[in-house]
Amino acid sequence: MKVLVAAPLHEKAIQVLKDAGLEVIYEEYPDEDRLVELVKDVEAIIVRSKPKVTRRVIESAPKLKVIARAGVGLDNIDVEAAKEKGIEVVNAPAASSRSVAELAVGLMFSVARKIAFADRKMREGVWAKKEAMGIELEGKTIGIIGFGRIGYQVAKIANALGMNILLYDPYPNEERAKEVNGKFVDLETLLKESDVVTIHVPLVESTYHLINEERLKLMKKTAILINTSRGPVVDTNALVKALKEGWIAGAGLDVFEEEPLPKDHPLTKFDNVVLTPHIGASTVEAQERAGVEVAEKVVKILKG
Repeated sequence: MKVLVAAPLHEKAIQVLKDAGLEVIYEEYPDEDRLVELVKDVEAIIVRSKPKVTRRVIESAPKLKVIARAGVGLDNIDVEAAKEKGIEVVNAPAASSRSVAELAVGLMFSVARKIAFADRKMREGVWAKKEAMGIELEGKTIGIIGFGRIGYQVAKIANALGMNILLYDPYPNEERAKEVNGKFVDLETLLKESDVVTIHVPLVESTYHLINEERLKLMKKTAILINTSRGPVVDTNALVKALKEGWIAGAGLDVFEEEPLPKDHPLTKFDNVVLTPHIGASTVEAQERAGVEVAEKVVKILKG
């Protein structure tokens, strides 16, 4: 049985596949035409956030039994087309939770203490001590939008930092909230009362541009917005306007409506914005966990 690994995968995950007697074909991020060629006689495909497994790819793979995403989101897989063909789609939903949460907190510190700004100035030979005045996070209120696996990890860290925790989720888990001293409120209250707002929701119809002009206007002028979920959850044009006109104090962003973020994008012009290139899950630990988890799932499906 053949498995196509179409994205970099941790060596331990490759070993899991080989130990199960599967033949591994590896090609990094093939384009759609190349994928169509590669999938003709494979039983499984493993991808990360790239490449896209489109309907055309799926229909070119008569033996395909499983598509695995070594990570969380399934935006790059045509799940509907897979379902029609009876092909299982698996992922590793919990593998990167801690990594994404730690990045969100890192961005929070970076904006609050102007770390990236200060670093840039130092490299320019500018001693910007006065301009780098920041704020402490202890005693501040963090609003966590989406209290799933990642939101919970962020809350654990925020609780340890001595922050007050407000939570918004359509499916409130009161037990977990109690564990982190968090309190569920409606979205409007969360936006109005939080010093830091951090987003941890999937991209679905109801979360597209969840943070829009109207909601950004509810936030404090001193508030920081963090997004490590999906780019389109925040209306970029509205955010640019908010930053330009000072409705909020700054932002830390790992995800964007357009990725890669175009050179000279308006967001790159703000000193109070910290940008990272969608690296939430880019840790050695998360990649190992995600790779091994999906490899084991592939083996189980193919070998029963």
